[in-house]
This record gives sequence, structure tokens and C-alpha cells, in this order.
Amino acid sequence: GNYFAIAPLKGFVSESLEVLRGSFGRSQLTKAVMDLLVPMVDVEGKEGIIKVIERTRGRSEDEVGYVGGNAATLVLKVDNTALEGKDFSHAVVKGTDFCNASLRFTNLSETNLINSIFPQVFGAIFSIAFSPDGRYLAMGDSNCEVSLWQIANNQQLFNCKGHNDWVRSVVFSPDGMMLASASFDRKIKLWDTRTGKCLKSLYEHNNRINSVIISRDSKVLASASDDKTIKLWDLQTGKCVRTLHGHINSVESLALSSDNIILVSGSIDQTLKIWDFSTGEYLRTLYGHTSSVRSVAISSDNKFIVSAGGDNVIKLWDLKTGECLRNIYGHTDCIRTIAISPDSKTLASAGYDKVVKLWDLNTGKFLKNLQEHSERIMFLAFSPDGKTLASASDDQKVNLWNFITEEYLTILHGHSSTIRCVGISSHNNIIVSSGGDKTIKLWDIHTEKCISTLKGHNSRVNCVSVSHDGTIVASGGFDGTINLWDIQTGKYIKILEGHERCVNGIAFSYDHNFLVSVSADKSIKLWNIKSGECFKTLQGHTDWLWSVAISPDNKIIASSGYDKTIKLWDIETGECFKTIQKNTSLSCVAISGNGQYLAISSEDKIVELWNMKSDECIHILCGHDYWIPSVAFSPDSKILASGGNDKKIKLWDVNSGTCLKTLQGHSHWVDSVAFSADGQTLVSGSWDETIKLWNVETGECLKTLKDRPYERMNITGVKGLTGAEIATLKALGAVEDGEM
Repeated sequence: GNYFAIAPLKGFVSESLEVLRGSFGRSQLTKAVMDLLVPMVDVEGKEGIIKVIERTRGRSEDEVGYVGGNAATLVLKVDNTALEGKDFSHAVVKGTDFCNASLRFTNLSETNLINSIFPQVFGAIFSIAFSPDGRYLAMGDSNCEVSLWQIANNQQLFNCKGHNDWVRSVVFSPDGMMLASASFDRKIKLWDTRTGKCLKSLYEHNNRINSVIISRDSKVLASASDDKTIKLWDLQTGKCVRTLHGHINSVESLALSSDNIILVSGSIDQTLKIWDFSTGEYLRTLYGHTSSVRSVAISSDNKFIVSAGGDNVIKLWDLKTGECLRNIYGHTDCIRTIAISPDSKTLASAGYDKVVKLWDLNTGKFLKNLQEHSERIMFLAFSPDGKTLASASDDQKVNLWNFITEEYLTILHGHSSTIRCVGISSHNNIIVSSGGDKTIKLWDIHTEKCISTLKGHNSRVNCVSVSHDGTIVASGGFDGTINLWDIQTGKYIKILEGHERCVNGIAFSYDHNFLVSVSADKSIKLWNIKSGECFKTLQGHTDWLWSVAISPDNKIIASSGYDKTIKLWDIETGECFKTIQKNTSLSCVAISGNGQYLAISSEDKIVELWNMKSDECIHILCGHDYWIPSVAFSPDSKILASGGNDKKIKLWDVNSGTCLKTLQGHSHWVDSVAFSADGQTLVSGSWDETIKLWNVETGECLKTLKDRPYERMNITGVKGLTGAEIATLKALGAVEDGEM
């Protein structure tokens, strides 16, 4: 196998290439060996390993073997930025795992990269499905795309574009000729699996669609939505033939019995409902969950219903009687997905605790943990023969577990440098950004280059905020922590721990003494910046919180989230003195610098502007075509900027409520906007992986900063890659000589 003697690394890196070829370079090192080596690599060792790679330049593949590739993989596991800016032209780095690597400005011209692995261009994966013959895997992702992959060689066959929001569910027709996808854009699309072309678009839901299934005879499609309904569609005509009412909140998941008789739905309202699939008749409601039901499944022998959700419990029900037979415990966070093997013997479950658990379906006995994902797991699917379990995660990986060999294999690894949040320190001419790669980046406004990458979170970074004096950056992560950083040096200051779920919003007080955070745990926390102590927790919201703002006199906090309310809090007493109830989930709140105005953006495409003194809504700002995740006031409180999922930024006159300008240039959602201290520049961050700087007076785009892992990486004359792989590298920032 891959057994070899591991010499001390100092001696190891000084060995001749010929000696290394016979040990370290015989074959690709296994994950187990890599995990053994990584702790041995210190700073000095890292530099030595890089020199080993450099020594392969100008050598043949036979002379080098896997020495260069194993060395590159090892050093990248220690530090994924270790090879940035290095010259490896004409080197041999065969079989390198580049999936998590940052290779900005690296020279790989004429380099041998045969058998190397690079990430694909896709985001977090929300849904996967095996084709009926088990040869293909379909997936829907956060980049609003549906893709079809051949499992045997990991090759993408089609990338289907047409949705303009997250694709939450994909399913094959039983004959394998068609693929259906459902999206948060309220549409269902039917795709031809032979050509990748869209056959039909179905739209009648008036809110996000969470799940689709197709009947065994390929005639009827069922869909579940946030509009609280289930719709049944005739696939031949594309028309909705029946709408099922009964749930009082979003319907999250659907399951159909193998005989096409029973339809089961699970909802945020904490119930399961059972329906006659052919007539749409409501049969019964199953009660017992104490939180949202996120996933339901029916065993293929039609004996059991299985459900799971936000209460971390799996429930096993008798399909005929509706009796709850068993509760299964083991997960420590929300269970997002369950799947039952085709032989009805094994149950798989996974969710926000990042673990796949296998259970004996009949006894409820725990069998095994599979821990290979680094982010929450969104979907599980068994192959038709039951030999393979696929898992899809926010870490942009699709993993396959082989029940025969008991081996885990990552078959797809994506990359998406979406910009989730931006801030600006005008004092230092620095832009701060955060996204899905677990880091915070500091950008020099003048040079347009990333000058520092801050690492400390072990999950994606949802939000950043810059203190009003421009000295500190606070970052809030999906891991539930807040990190404080010195913006001048990029050094870590301290960690604030106390939230039980992801942190989604942060705001600094104007006196620089405290900051406020909001979380998916429904709480608001106030933190002393110097001590890091949480000195107050505000409770009152009933769902995830997304946004928070502080008044300039440091007396009022505004908060908003999924519970469709904005709450105003007295900071001194901790009491909520006003609640504004709305009809849709709320994305963002902002308080103007003069303390007079409150801006509220929501999923219903409008921004409301309130006078905080008179307690009146003075303007309703209409003009966006999709929901609005970000609003910000100019420092003089005269202009409000709004960033929308319609890819547009709008500037509004606060006094009159009129739209002054529409800024266009982003090719994807605009998630964040922020003004410079002088109010002359607006910074925007987008899911198109760019940061743009705009002249507020003229509306001109001044600069575009790109956060791609292979920015300006030279791949001229590279060896061992297919045309499709080269195209992917270019999409991630790589260039050839003529494009430099």
C-alpha cells in the first residue's frame, strides 16, 4: 500500500528527489497518512516542503512521480494560502488536491497537473437525487443552478440555468427522462435529462418552494411551499390540478408511498399531514414534534413514516394507524434531512450538527456516525441499489458512503466566493468583506488588492461590522462565535462566545464601548468590547434574527428577523418598548446617523422608512423586483441605499422618498451595502463574488474587487487538464498569457 518510513521533516525535505521518488512519491498519499503528517509541519517545515515542489521544475514525470503532488497537497492542508504567488512553472505536481487552495498570482505555466483535483463552480448544495439507474446524480445549489453529473468519472453533463433563487429540491421522473427542480423563486422547472433543456416552467405558488416529488407513473408532480399549500400538477399539461390546504405554516417536505396512494407532508407548524394522493382528500394529522418538521420519508414497504426536524428528534410512525411507534435520539441540533434505504432496513439522518447517523429502521438501534462534512448537511439520498449513500452539505461537497467497502469518497467539491457582507474603514482606506470561505478579507481601496486574510472561524462568516472609529472589525460566524480583530494589523483580539446558533448581525455602539449581536437562537446579546463579557441578553423574538442596528445616542436597539417583527429595545432597561408587525420576513434594519429615521427592508420587495420621533411610516419605497437583504444610510442621513436580489442597488432621497439613482453592474444578488465616512462612496458586496465601489453623486462604478481563489493564476500551457477543467479554473480567476 502506501506504507513508507516517515523521517523527521527537516531531514525529509533535504533528501534528493530520487530518494523521495522511491518513498514519498511512489503513489498518492492516503487521507490517513496525510492526517498523520500535517501536525509535524511547522513554519520551517512548510518552507522546506515548498522547496521540494520547486525542485521538480524542469524534471520529467518519471523522475518525480508523486513527490511534487504529495508535497503540494501536504503544505496546502497546513496552510491553504501557502502557494500564493509562487513560481512553479514547468514543475511536476501530479495528483495534487487543490480543492481548498488559494492560488492567487501563482505561476503554473507549463506545469504537469495530471490527476490533480480542483473545485467545481457551485455553491452550497441544498438537494441531490440519484437517477433511477444510479448512474447520474443531480443537484440544486445556492448559485441558483441545477447540474447533472456522471458518477463514474465525476464529469458534469449539464449545468441548467433558469432559476433566479436557491434551488431547494430536485427529483428525477421514474423513467429517468426528466428532472424537476423547485426553487425559492416560486417556480418549478422540468428539464430534459438528455439535452439539459428546460421543457416547462410551472408557477402558481406565491411563496418559496421547498420540496417536489413525482408519482411512480411519472404523471403527477407534488410541490410544497412557504405559502402553506401543497400543489398537484399534471406533468403532461404543466397545469395545477389540485391545491391542498391545511397547514398553518410553511410546508417543508413531502413523501409519497410506493403504491402512489398516500402523500405525507411535514411543516414548520410542527405537524405531519396525511393525504389521499389521487383525490387530495385530507386523512389525518400527526402531532408530537415540538418544533418544525423539516423532513419526512416513507419506507418502500409502506409500513413506516419517518419524520425529523428542529427538535432534534426522529419519530417513527405507523403508516396505517398514524401511531407514533418510537422516538430516536442522538442528534444535537436541527435534523435537516432523512433517507430510508430501498430495502427499508436502514435509516440515515443528518443536519446542523454536521454528522450523518445511520440507524436500524426496525429497532431504532444506532449503527454508525459518518463525520466527513465541515458544515451543516442539507440532503441525503440512497442510490437505487442501496449500496451508496450520498450526502450534500453547505461545505460545497457531495460525499458518497459505500456500504460494501465502508469507504467515504468526496466526488464533488465546489467553490463559491460569494460576498455576504461588506464594511469600510475610511480612516485606513480599507474595505472589509466576509463570505462562505470561513475568512474575513481586508482590501486596500487604492491598490484594489487583498492585503490580509483573517482566519478564526470554523464555518462561514455571515456578517462583519467596523467600529465607528475604524480600529476594530467584528465578525459573526455560522459557528455561533464573534471574533474581534485589529483592522490595522489584522491581528486577532478576542472571541465572544454565548450564542447557541449562527450569528447573523452585528452593530457597534457609537461610543465604542459595546457591540450588539443577533442570532438564529432568537436572542440579542450586548457585549463589553474590552472584557468580551456578555452583559445583557434580550429575549422576545420567536424565530431567527437577521439584522440589528443601534441609535447614535446608544439608547435604542432595533432588531428584525424571520418572525415578521421589528422590535425596538431600551438598551438601559433591556425592555422592548415597541413591536412593528409585518406580513413577511424582514431582512435588514438601519437607523440613520441623526437618529431620526428607521429603515426596514423585507422579502416583499419594499423598504419602509419610519420617523422614529413621530412613530410613523413616512415613506414606502418601491422599485426593487425581488427581496432586499441590505439597507444603509449615508453619514448625513440624507440618502438611503438598498441592495436587492434583483442585482440592483437603489439610492433614495430620505426626505422625499424618491429614487435618485439605480446602480447596475452586479450579475447576482447584492447582499450588502455600506457608505464611506464622507458619504461620497458606496461599497457593495454580491453573490457574483465581487465588491464594487460606486460614486454616490454620479452613480459610476469606480472599482471592482474580485475575491476568487485563483485570481491571476497563470495556467498557460498547463498539462494534464481537460478543456472543461481549464474553463472551470478560468471561472475561478485563472488566466493564460494572452489574458494577463
